[in-house]
Amino acid sequence: MTDIYGYIRVSTKEQNEDRQYVALNELNIPEENIYMDKQSGKDFDRPQYKKLVNKLKPGDLLYVSSIDRLGRNYEEIQNQWRVLTKEKGIDIAVLDMPLLDTRLNKDLMGTFIADLVLQILSFVAQNEWENIKKRQEEGIAAAKARGVRFGRPEIKNPADFAKIVREWEQKHISFDEALTRCGMSKATFYRRLREYRLSSRK
Repeated sequence: MTDIYGYIRVSTKEQNEDRQYVALNELNIPEENIYMDKQSGKDFDRPQYKKLVNKLKPGDLLYVSSIDRLGRNYEEIQNQWRVLTKEKGIDIAVLDMPLLDTRLNKDLMGTFIADLVLQILSFVAQNEWENIKKRQEEGIAAAKARGVRFGRPEIKNPADFAKIVREWEQKHISFDEALTRCGMSKATFYRRLREYRLSSRK
């Protein structure tokens, strides 16, 4: 039986994963099958990624929003792609690059094109990462020197968040009404819902 998984990665704790999470959530991937690391993409030594790989079995499908969310090291992206598709025997779909969907065009020409696209994108991902890292280091240092504080003010869950979630799940209120009562955006609501469900399982 095929299981569907999603992988999310942001480079730092300050970065927001909401955009990736919403994109995966709209594919109806089970909550427990979405894995996330807040860690650099320079290598694949990431705790949640390792748990994900250990869980995968032949025939499963893995979604990532873009190739740089998988990683930013040219050689390691190539190696991991081979590990996942050849050794683990799974399919991978990169949402922002339809050509990188191993379910499609499994003939020789399709495989050649996908391999070529993967090589180009993984090279671009590493090159961009190196440039971004340099600019970020310079920009953050300058901003901190000016006393700039990073990040948006944290929106707290309303006291009756659990009740709102329950009413929405039971279709007593609409999704828009749930957002209004929580005072949250769609992305923030989904993130808090995920956190709430995870904490409820403990």
